[in-house]
Amino acid sequence: MRIDAHHHLWDPARRAQPWMDGPWADPIRRRYTQADLVPHLTAHAIDATVLVQSVSSYEDTAELLAVAAGEGPVAGVVGWADLTDPALAEVLAALPAGLAGVRHQVQDEPDPAWLTRPDVLRGLGALADAGLVYDLLVTPRELPAAQAAVRALPQLAFVVDHAAKPAVATGGRQPWADGLTALARLPNVSCKLSGLVTEADWDTWRPRQLLPYARHVLDVFGPDRVMFGSDWPVCTLAAGYDEVVAVAEAATGGLTAAERAAVFGGTAQRVYGLGER
Repeated sequence: MRIDAHHHLWDPARRAQPWMDGPWADPIRRRYTQADLVPHLTAHAIDATVLVQSVSSYEDTAELLAVAAGEGPVAGVVGWADLTDPALAEVLAALPAGLAGVRHQVQDEPDPAWLTRPDVLRGLGALADAGLVYDLLVTPRELPAAQAAVRALPQLAFVVDHAAKPAVATGGRQPWADGLTALARLPNVSCKLSGLVTEADWDTWRPRQLLPYARHVLDVFGPDRVMFGSDWPVCTLAAGYDEVVAVAEAATGGLTAAERAAVFGGTAQRVYGLGER
């Protein structure tokens, strides 16, 4: 099974997207549905997807779960939950079926050590108890705290979104490369090969600029802990779905067939437990 492990759906007319905070977002400030996505999936023989939150809202998460419960390719949802809520376990138990994981926009928190706060660590423990995954939406600034949180919770599966957002546009590699390498040494972490194109210059990027970052991800995590994600429709700010798939295929071109199968489906299926949901 081929899986796109990271995409979004939204309707700004129904619910505000606070992260769309300027004219830069105008090209994607519209409704996106499964019907818009399916032709891209069909073109690349992608069988299933993981739908990821874009708003810190239980209402939004419930709507994403409703999408997953209906007809279509969505096999699991990474929703939002308040990790600081002492009653988080009860809240999670009351959510509809289909939740595979939880994500919070850690990159937007003023405190780079937010992930190591006692109340946040308690919430992450509740996710582990519920059998859920935690998606790390972090930049290089938050990688030290991410490492500390992962070490503190070896029973919780973590997934790094967008390879922790390296500075592709400027060609910078540090402290990103060393931080990601340190995180990859911890066995309960996987990483999404996603979001690199929007970290590059949207107008002038070329695949050769993205490939060193993608290959570093593959080198330090290994294919069995890497999963492809399109980050559609955010990716369309810089590239079409076809181009994003082409870069991922180029980055994995030197792998064996079994290793490519892991990146394009097997890892996501195992880590998110998609066959069990």
